[in-house]
Amino acid sequence: MRGLPTLNCNLERTDSAGFISVAVLWILGALSVLVSVYAVYVTNTASALAVYDDNLRAEAIVSAAVELTAYQQQATSIQLRPTSGSLSFRLGQANVAVEFRSEAARIDLNTAPKQMLVGLFLTLGARPDDVESYADRVIGWRTASSSNQDAEGSAYRMARVGYQPRGSNFPHSNELATVRDLPASLVERALPFVTVYSGLSQINIMDAAPEVVASLPGMTQERLNAFLVQRQASPQDAKSLLPAEAQQYATLEGSKSYRATIRTTFDSGQKDNAEVVLLLFDEGDQPFAILSWRDRSTEFIVDKRP
Repeated sequence: MRGLPTLNCNLERTDSAGFISVAVLWILGALSVLVSVYAVYVTNTASALAVYDDNLRAEAIVSAAVELTAYQQQATSIQLRPTSGSLSFRLGQANVAVEFRSEAARIDLNTAPKQMLVGLFLTLGARPDDVESYADRVIGWRTASSSNQDAEGSAYRMARVGYQPRGSNFPHSNELATVRDLPASLVERALPFVTVYSGLSQINIMDAAPEVVASLPGMTQERLNAFLVQRQASPQDAKSLLPAEAQQYATLEGSKSYRATIRTTFDSGQKDNAEVVLLLFDEGDQPFAILSWRDRSTEFIVDKRP
């Protein structure tokens, strides 16, 4: 009879030990899960910080490229300032190549005469029967209306697009997509050749793309080919090859706005591209202003509406 208490005591100890073992296993399992979750968190955080760090480095490089471009231009007198050019440098662990070109090489949506817009749309493959109306729509969008009952505004109301023509300058070339009746495919083809930052009704024929030169009145494929050859071989004589009706729309001058294309190649093999439009100031404390900035993580545009 004396052995019974001892038996009960052993059973109690066995039950307690089993409970403790299960509890320890649960705690270890929970800790394992927490460790796994923490490891995933640390990995994700490190990845996010690495991306953020890459973006910061890329942004710093673009800023340096823009400042160097502005400095190079302003170190030259206005009369001798090139309308296009390039530069390269190394910063940190990256090689940087910059190409810059005056915005006068593009057709300004806010100042271009109808003939230039007609020529551009025709060059880009629009139907000849439609190009006049497309040009009218662009001019109608940017022209201030004297009455809410004007024909252009009425046409937008009839089309039920939900908005009215701006009646002032395009703040950005992308707004061309909102102009009534313009096909999206035509707008997409036009965007590389238009701007809102030139302020000129003429184009710089020395820097303009062939599609822009082809938009000049009276240009034929033969005249265009001859001009492009002459522009390469003897730039000073190239303008004389333009037809008489195109002369008033052509210039050798640039604008104060430049578009810089910045290509960065990091030692790791990563490559980044950015495009910045800057406006140079020849007076005052501020040397330049950024009008548009586009890179892999950022895009902002200065609203140029009056």
